[in-house]
Amino acid sequence: MDYKNAGVDIEAGYKSVELMKEHVKKTMRPEVLGGLGGFSGAFSMEKFKDMEEPTLVSGTDGVGTKLKLAFLLNKHDTIGIDCVAMCVNDIACAGGEPLFFLDYIACGKNEPEKIATIVSGVAEGCIQAGAALIGGETAEMPGFYPIDEYDVAGFAVGVVDKKDLITGENIKAGDVLIGIASSGVHSNGFSLVRKVFQMTEEALNRYYDSLGKTLGEALIVPTKIYVKALKSVKEAGVTIKGCSHITGGGFYENIPRMLPDGVRAVVNKDSYEVSAIFKMLMKDGDIAEEMMYNTFNMGIGMMLAVDAADVEKTMEALKAAGEEAYVVGKVEAGEKGVTLC
Repeated sequence: MDYKNAGVDIEAGYKSVELMKEHVKKTMRPEVLGGLGGFSGAFSMEKFKDMEEPTLVSGTDGVGTKLKLAFLLNKHDTIGIDCVAMCVNDIACAGGEPLFFLDYIACGKNEPEKIATIVSGVAEGCIQAGAALIGGETAEMPGFYPIDEYDVAGFAVGVVDKKDLITGENIKAGDVLIGIASSGVHSNGFSLVRKVFQMTEEALNRYYDSLGKTLGEALIVPTKIYVKALKSVKEAGVTIKGCSHITGGGFYENIPRMLPDGVRAVVNKDSYEVSAIFKMLMKDGDIAEEMMYNTFNMGIGMMLAVDAADVEKTMEALKAAGEEAYVVGKVEAGEKGVTLC
């Protein structure tokens, strides 16, 4: 009896590391010390000495049951982007610059090519965020995970000068809400998505004119990473007063997280066109509109609060960054919360 007979192939683990090295290499930053394969990742903080009060910000998350879709479609090259996005977007919400990322992949059987494909997506997400992939773990866990399934989670660390932290504390009545378009469902609400749509190969491969693609293609689109878009707004001289990553809990849970007491967000539902995939979900699942806005991003992946005088500069900066953005509402005096009208 040996470890391989028990279900853990150490040689496959070595091969996975070799295959993923080419992807990891593309994410490197000058601050990274050492290479892949050590017991820990080292990152120099020399660059941040010119900050008045360098402050670390962090984020950790997974992809949730969107993974079930990846298994059904046998598509594993974008799910890593989702994992990175869920972590770095939260860091960007605080005004931080993501520095480095670590991933954790647990699987029933280590198939080196599949693991390397997953990591290629993680690396692509890191490239989009400007973060280095400095370490990770692949855990082969036979008997715990089905042989053809896996889970992915990640952890990111960023930095911001304390004076540039986005806290929401200065949001006031009269400020304007700007929504940045999402790429689709992102990585939240898939337990409901999988109840609404048949999760079969036939159903997922069906083409819909309203979507401009198959249902599976529309659902698997990776979460948009907003790091560079928010950096563009900052470089335009705009102070982002509040920032909300619209994830699980939709508008109702996430927007109030950026608000101080004494003000509420008023969002005009007709200020932008809700993405076709959400209209389809709402109709086919017979889901109440309030539940839709309490579960999904409804086409807005990031919400910003800015001074009314900065709206034009903000919109121009987002357009220059390649983002589609909308003026979706305003801040009013009142009990903290959200009004959709």
